[in-house]
Amino acid sequence: MHIVGTAGHVDHGKSALVHALTGTNPDRWLEEQMRGMTLDLGFAHLSLDGVEAGIIDVPGHERFLHNMLAGAAGMELLLLVVAADEGVRPQTVEHLQILRYLNVRATIVTVTKSDLLSPEELARSCEEIRRALQGTIAQDAPLVPVSSTTHAGLDELRALMQSVLAQFPPRNPDAPAYLPIDRVFVLPGHGTIVTGTLMQGTLSVGDRAKLEPSGKAVRIRSLQSFGKPQQTVTGGARVAANLPGVEVSEIARGEVLVASELTSAQTFAVQFTALTQALPILRRRNPIRAYIGAAEILGTLVLGEEPREGATIGATLFLRRATVAYPGTAFVVRRLSPKNLLGGGRIESGAPRAETSDIKSHDEDAVLGVLRRGLAALTATDISREGNLREARVEALLKNLESSGDVLAVSRPAAYVDSVHAEKLLQAVVRILEEAETREPWAMGATSVTIARALDVPETLLVRVLNALADEGRLARRAGFFSTTGHSPKLTAEQQVFFEELIPPDSSHPFLPAELAAVTARVRQSPVAGAGRAFDMLLAKGAFVKVNEELYRGTQIAQIRARLQGFVREHGRMTMAEFRDLIGTSRKYAVPLLEWFDARGITVRSGDYRMMRSADEAQA
Repeated sequence: MHIVGTAGHVDHGKSALVHALTGTNPDRWLEEQMRGMTLDLGFAHLSLDGVEAGIIDVPGHERFLHNMLAGAAGMELLLLVVAADEGVRPQTVEHLQILRYLNVRATIVTVTKSDLLSPEELARSCEEIRRALQGTIAQDAPLVPVSSTTHAGLDELRALMQSVLAQFPPRNPDAPAYLPIDRVFVLPGHGTIVTGTLMQGTLSVGDRAKLEPSGKAVRIRSLQSFGKPQQTVTGGARVAANLPGVEVSEIARGEVLVASELTSAQTFAVQFTALTQALPILRRRNPIRAYIGAAEILGTLVLGEEPREGATIGATLFLRRATVAYPGTAFVVRRLSPKNLLGGGRIESGAPRAETSDIKSHDEDAVLGVLRRGLAALTATDISREGNLREARVEALLKNLESSGDVLAVSRPAAYVDSVHAEKLLQAVVRILEEAETREPWAMGATSVTIARALDVPETLLVRVLNALADEGRLARRAGFFSTTGHSPKLTAEQQVFFEELIPPDSSHPFLPAELAAVTARVRQSPVAGAGRAFDMLLAKGAFVKVNEELYRGTQIAQIRARLQGFVREHGRMTMAEFRDLIGTSRKYAVPLLEWFDARGITVRSGDYRMMRSADEAQA
């Protein structure tokens, strides 16, 4: 279903035209019918040779412009109504200025009251109307003279509407449901009913949704579209939803019924285009009335640069109360007082808007569009919110994109990074590592802190990406260091001599460690080039082993482990005293050593005894 909207000056026959086209009087209120003036939004259903449409009839009087704006956001096809005997009037122009910022895809100019003029007068009126519409969104629109009284021209208008609407692509049914509420009322025997135009997504009977900005969870008991019960409705439909357990006093026009993925906010990054006539009064900070969906909210528009005629600029919209707006949502802003139009635009988004019926392709592009804004690890929840998609849909798309290599999965917590940005990061990291490995071939590589500082990338993000790349075998990772896959640290001859003498063997006490602090001091004071980094490398490779405040050679630890395994293989278990005697050391060293083996899963403690962690190792 698509939405057709009327617009035009007061008393130019908008409601009469809707009535003539549909048989439905859109003026719901008795006061409207008695005064012959539309005060609020009216609705009607129109079926056009296989194309279903809803018509939103808006008030034309300037005093009710806020009501017009509440319904204008859903319009796709605009029926601009201009009376043949009056031509383009001020409210006609103002409506067109507003609608240029919203979601109108096409315009048809309907010249009403054509029966009041002679053919010659009507032709002249149509020419004057065409000239008056130059420079607006209606300047190249087809023009159809009609009469709601005699029904002249209505068949031509219906045929044109059908042709235009049939070309519109469907709204994305997989996007999170977004229903700006423009009416709230009680239906006796049923409870609270909310109505609006479903801007995107799908709603079904039984669905769980929520009201924003209150965040109240609701269940949809039943659905109707133009008086007909529906089990499911999709984007573009006029919808009435029955929400049990909610009082009318809890909801007002301007709130939004949304799927769980969408949340409310008070600050939005936007792309803003100023109305030419508003340029002289715009400042960097502008108190405004913002119109988003069906809501009118006071706030401040802060411009990122000086506005220029026809230019779209970055800006920030600060609102006094929260609302929901998905990426690409259209908005309009007016002054506080007087309520002149200032301009409008879109909520900023890097994801492309749906302009194609190829929903699968669009959805993948939307996911990639969010990820390709920069190097960032985003969860499926992040992407669904920024890309305007259901979270379950995003999760399925991410699996496909991961399989195709378009995204890189990272962990802690599970998230995704664009592969293009990950590849650029990898290339930069490899350059840093290659330079470091050439400069210091004895080093294990570089730490994440060093790399993060060199590239000005947050370390937490860097580690997650590099770990994922290491899991794919594209980097080497060991003991907190990253290196290129072919790097094997090598000591210089001078370093090798220094470290062989660092903890000289003691044949009388072969398993006695050295004091860690004393060894570290010797390394720091050594004149040998690169001794500190080489020492880190030897620790990482296990050539030296820290146990509490002592330092062992790796060969010592290997021999101690062999003795321990041999004893347990023979006796089944070992006490601390037996271990102490086995390696000929004191309790001071034996206790930390056993705890070190416990911590690495080599031994396991049971009361006063130690056993090997697995039977296989005990038999090794």
